[in-house]
Amino acid sequence: MNVLLLGSGGREHALAWKISQSDKLKNLFIAPGNAGTSTIGENINIDLNNFSSIKQTVIEKNINLVVVGPENLLVNGIQDFFINDTDLKNIPIIGPSKIGAQLEGSKEFAKKFMLRHNIPTAKYLSVSLETIDAGINFLEQLSSPYVLKADGLAAGKGVLILNTLSEATQSLTEMLNGKFGEAGKRVVIEEFLKGIEVSFFVITDGNSYKMLPEAKDYKKIGENDTGLNTGGMGAISPVLFANSEFKQKVETQIIIPTINGLKKDNISYKGFLFFGLMNVKGNPFVIEYNVRLGDPESEVILPRIKSDILDLFQGLANNNLNTKTLQISNDTVSTVMLVSGGYPQSYEKGKEIKNIDSVKDSIVFHAGTKIHNNKIITNGGRVLAISSYGKNINDALSKSYKNSEKIQFEGKYYRKDIGFDL
Repeated sequence: MNVLLLGSGGREHALAWKISQSDKLKNLFIAPGNAGTSTIGENINIDLNNFSSIKQTVIEKNINLVVVGPENLLVNGIQDFFINDTDLKNIPIIGPSKIGAQLEGSKEFAKKFMLRHNIPTAKYLSVSLETIDAGINFLEQLSSPYVLKADGLAAGKGVLILNTLSEATQSLTEMLNGKFGEAGKRVVIEEFLKGIEVSFFVITDGNSYKMLPEAKDYKKIGENDTGLNTGGMGAISPVLFANSEFKQKVETQIIIPTINGLKKDNISYKGFLFFGLMNVKGNPFVIEYNVRLGDPESEVILPRIKSDILDLFQGLANNNLNTKTLQISNDTVSTVMLVSGGYPQSYEKGKEIKNIDSVKDSIVFHAGTKIHNNKIITNGGRVLAISSYGKNINDALSKSYKNSEKIQFEGKYYRKDIGFDL
């Protein structure tokens, strides 16, 4: 089949890498893609915010399946656009409807969904500028630290954890006055859950689901989880503390009620669903939903999937996912993100990347790269993800770190303590 993959990051390169292994694949197109995806498919430079240009590509390239990488396309309703278009309605799209994507697009929507379907999560209050006094009052009832979340999409940077009430009050005011633009016009104030985070993923056709490998990612720019939040600095899969007992709780208390809740609410959902969880004394609580694969979790999850991913996608399209088999490797996979100097604040692009060809025993997934004058250059804050298989965490990480040292570009930075808490 001819497949169109939408997106340009590390997640999309990992998806392209996995799709390219399928016997069912005829041609793979990535829009717009990056320097890495250009080696396994054909990059097409189109504006993803222009759904008409996506339609044109689908028709011109005789596309049989569309896989959506980034969340903003789903939140903006690309699945609905396809279903409501005479020429596109029969072409399967991997990703939920616009209303389903609100699980990620609106923190308030997600919280109300969880309360409605008895899914364990932290206490919260959603506030706007008009109700800021109620928000401050709610903060005063909580104990430190304080969690503030921009309601809308903020590229993984819209969550603040503050240690003092005065910091929380000031940050709430700044957010409601436009610190995160439209995304922060409403802010969800949450009770802080003390525990360790873990990411769970399923793929679902709206009725049945398959549990994908779990992962642990590292969001903070600094070692020992210090400094600003980023889109993710590295990840590990599997996660040692996510034992069979914990997984059973996740499935019965969170995954099954979520899938059933989507059905009860008549929400169309065919795609990936991410559960950002907190393990609080052995009990899982939902911190957030994402409606696509995480990044950089994709770069450790997809290498562990042994099954043909296009076969699974066909199961979504044909509503028979329950007939498909999902095989998972027992290997550990680690990934380390190499980022631009200055990220997640201001950074420079256009730095030449050297020595990628010298990497051995790791897979290099491109995130923020492009080709310019026959050279691979940096084109984003998160540049490359170095993923490695191993018998255990230390084995996998030693390969990722060895190869992270080899690759060079001006301003390169990476965390040297991924997996430190496992």
